[in-house]
Amino acid sequence: MKIYYNTTQDLLHIVFRESNQVRNERYNDDIVFDVDSNNKIVGMEILEASNYLDARDIKDVKVIEEKAA
Repeated sequence: MKIYYNTTQDLLHIVFRESNQVRNERYNDDIVFDVDSNNKIVGMEILEASNYLDARDIKDVKVIEEKAA
């Protein structure tokens, strides 16, 4: 499992398993599931993640910092 948090976009992306073919299925306005060709959830994205959790509470998070253009 890999967990990425993008501080600029306030986006949390959790990858449960790598897959070559993934489609996105929106659960609600802020939560999107990554689903493989066997209809298994292989990841998820949480938009505006700070509305749902405090990223500091997640251990082993790779923080993605984007440089301003």
